[in-house]
Amino acid sequence: MIPESFIQELLNRVDVVDVIDKSVPLKKAGANYSACCPFHNEKSPSFTVSPTKQFYHCFGCGAHGTAIGFVMEYQGLSFVEAIQELARMAGMTVPQEERAPNQPAQKVVIGLQESLQQAANFYKAELKKSPRAIDYLKARGLSGVVAAKFQIGYAPAGWQNLKAAFPQYDNEALSVAGLVVENEQGHRYDRFRDRIMFPIHDQKGQVIGFGGRVINPEDTPKYYNSPETPVFQKGHELYGLFLARRAIRDAGRALVVEGYMDVVALAQYGIEYAVAALGTATTPYHITKLMRQADEVVFCFDGDKAGLSAAWRAAMNALPALTDSLKLSFLFLPKEHDPDSYVREFGKEKFEAEIKVAMPLSQYILKHLSENNALQSQEDRVRFLNEAEPILQQINAPRSAMFLRKKVAELAQLSIDEMQSLLKLPNLNKAPVQAKPKLTRTTLSLQKRFCLMLLMQPALANKNDLAWALGNADEDILLQQTIEICLHHPHSKPVVIMRELEHKVDEKVLSELARELNVLDDTIDFSLEISGARNQLQDAYAQKIEGILLAQVSEKPLSALTENERLLLKSLGNKPSQKRA
Repeated sequence: MIPESFIQELLNRVDVVDVIDKSVPLKKAGANYSACCPFHNEKSPSFTVSPTKQFYHCFGCGAHGTAIGFVMEYQGLSFVEAIQELARMAGMTVPQEERAPNQPAQKVVIGLQESLQQAANFYKAELKKSPRAIDYLKARGLSGVVAAKFQIGYAPAGWQNLKAAFPQYDNEALSVAGLVVENEQGHRYDRFRDRIMFPIHDQKGQVIGFGGRVINPEDTPKYYNSPETPVFQKGHELYGLFLARRAIRDAGRALVVEGYMDVVALAQYGIEYAVAALGTATTPYHITKLMRQADEVVFCFDGDKAGLSAAWRAAMNALPALTDSLKLSFLFLPKEHDPDSYVREFGKEKFEAEIKVAMPLSQYILKHLSENNALQSQEDRVRFLNEAEPILQQINAPRSAMFLRKKVAELAQLSIDEMQSLLKLPNLNKAPVQAKPKLTRTTLSLQKRFCLMLLMQPALANKNDLAWALGNADEDILLQQTIEICLHHPHSKPVVIMRELEHKVDEKVLSELARELNVLDDTIDFSLEISGARNQLQDAYAQKIEGILLAQVSEKPLSALTENERLLLKSLGNKPSQKRA
């Protein structure tokens, strides 16, 4: 484990401008630097880098982060690898936190993330010991290089093999992580047994779950995934995306396939921009994630009944996320093939030629709707319109929606006006074309404003601030934690303080603070702003406390009040309600 203190020191030492400029040439733009975003295609720069805040932010695709985040995203490195790379650039040596030799292993409480990584290491080591598992992978055409790249492992047959990796086998983290199952009798056993193991990574390259594939074709199910956990949600994650990000950007497209082996086999043949859904239909979250990487997404499904059904679900789930700049296509392989077998038989060139002629989403929708409908009778066309209506209502992209509506109207032998009147579709021309509506921003609270100022000038935090910053609301906690962190890190950059806050405040409140930080003017007088905000906050909190005390005292009968309470009631009741001059 890398000590948190070292990560903070590293972020204070490196300059995000220098880090990014090595990969993406930056130009000075006022107080910041700018470039065309390296994470999506654009013609005019919307990617900005702030030397004072030490953050990068793209106003086009929303990419945002620190020097660590940029190295991870751009170079496709894991969190630990990114730390090591930045440390090398800064001339620093990465220390490791190790367990004390005299600390008994069974007394160590293992965290969720640590248990998943430890299990991945165990499965990788077991693969090397299993000739049967190695022969299986070789028979599927996988090299040791690709297996190592995807960190493929093997879960041995048997009920409690993980005991070798976890002496504290009854640790709750193993159950929460989905590695160990407990039956009704209270007996614990390994979830994955005699399976090829595919670790699933998040955007930081951390292991968040596993997919296990059978070796014995008679075993079921063929694929077995980790259950949903606090760090793993199937509808939000895509297998292989962490490793495929760079290839997706270079190719300008992402290829979505059905299984882990498809992703790995395609990578073996040089098609490294493939990802797979995790035992669930493709969701709008998946589409949105892929849209941040490329403007073209191709779904590749088997030509059998299950593949056709999965393709239609993917198309329907993609509709709410569709934009006019996104190209969605569908590739159907012959019934006897999946991507794995097809690329092995025909090679990369033939497979990519098929990708280029994949069926566009609109064509696929029309083909599916008319496949079992001759559209010869009035009744046929009514059924066709009934089935098309919910699809048309879900498409918010105006150009895509209009062209599809015209095609549907033609097939139904109606004018587009007649069809829109019949189906009561939303008017695509309702919004004025000449001007975009102004974006409204909610008023920033005093607490957040004060925190923003302290992020920029942490040395201006005062220990006396903790005396008046009271309360248990999310913004009160944000204020208290920001003051405390700034007192401990008076000379740190905003990025370091934000990292400290990650573990201590509500995620939604922190993301709102990060958004405000992106648009904060770097040139204002922070000292003056902090002084003014501090005075206003002191007044606000004093009035709040006085109001609580007044309410408490007022609830008592006059005869039950103590002398001090009578004086308090009199002083608070007579106090003018005006702010400090």
